[in-house]
Amino acid sequence: MINRGSRDGRMRDSNGGIGAAAAVRPPRGRPPRYSQEELLGLIVAVFNDRGYEATSMTDLAAATGLTKSAFYHHFSSKEQLLRMAVDRALDALSAALDRTSAAPARPAVDRLEQAVRLTAQTLIDELPYVTLLLRIRGNTDVERAALARRRAIDARLADLVAAAAAGGQIRHDIDPRLVSRLLFGMINSIHEWYRPDNRTGTRQAIVEAAVSLSLGGLRLPAAPAAQAGHTKER
Repeated sequence: MINRGSRDGRMRDSNGGIGAAAAVRPPRGRPPRYSQEELLGLIVAVFNDRGYEATSMTDLAAATGLTKSAFYHHFSSKEQLLRMAVDRALDALSAALDRTSAAPARPAVDRLEQAVRLTAQTLIDELPYVTLLLRIRGNTDVERAALARRRAIDARLADLVAAAAAGGQIRHDIDPRLVSRLLFGMINSIHEWYRPDNRTGTRQAIVEAAVSLSLGGLRLPAAPAAQAGHTKER
């Protein structure tokens, strides 16, 4: 746990509300404490609000209520904080794809569907961190390393698309790399408009819509003979 200074570190989180840790004040004379996860969440909210490059260590210390000396005691630089934040997003996205590899005997199209679903769920669950990841431009070593990991994740999804196309499970007339980019483009766009308290839809409804729209346009239609047989059985 990390002590917070006496300054009121109230700040708005990435969804425009007052951060939970900043909104709770302990009894007078007893400084509040943040877990590292809580503190990183506050820092990511500042990065998303101000922009990474425009945020100084002084800004971060003020937003969290820590003195500069206390802040530097725990974190050596902005780059360290950025690495921690984007690694959290990338680790979660990688883990989502790892789950699709746990059952290699399943049809590739089913694993592709699972990948789309889990990626959309991860983006919503890790919204502030993925938002920060999607905004970096490769101006520092940390950003360039993160972008390289993003490209590796894109390649894994493209491999799933290629496997499903090679197996005759989805249409093969579109380059798998293009399909991968379009799928990620649709899923990544969620961060631009989704907020937990909006009326666009529940987490599950949004995820299922993403799966339906993406796989609905990729799956091959049922063969006429199969359709006829199904109708006759009915």
